Amino acid sequence: MSRKVILILDDEPTILDAIKYQVSKTFGGEYEYELAESGEEGLEILEELIEEGLDMLIAISDWLMPGMKGDDFLIELHNRFPNCVKIMVTGQADQQSIDRAFKEANLHKVIYKPWVKEELVDAIRSGVSNLTKPSKGNKPLEG
Repeated sequence: MSRKVILILDDEPTILDAIKYQVSKTFGGEYEYELAESGEEGLEILEELIEEGLDMLIAISDWLMPGMKGDDFLIELHNRFPNCVKIMVTGQADQQSIDRAFKEANLHKVIYKPWVKEELVDAIRSGVSNLTKPSKGNKPLEG
């Protein structure tokens, strides 16, 4: 059985719970859901998932978190798991950080807070769709 996981990072527990609730209402048991309150915790979870046989990963990350910022997390994640679908949900990221994440982390999509559930769900679906299509280059989608 393949392990498909959605990893959600935000330093605010209410945001973590809200995103998990919205995403799990749409995708249900199709994915496992992991939550992290920091980039460091997210990387620890990633290590465990890889050891346990991860097949597909979707990461939804905030940008402004204590310690490791979201763009740094997504770049590190990309270095370890390049085929991961990476989505940034942010209210405060500057354009330079967003551009950096597109370039160095192959960021799929940026969604601004307050987000709309349908936009988040569509970003997940389109990211997964891009993973299953034959590669035509790693051109980032504009957010």
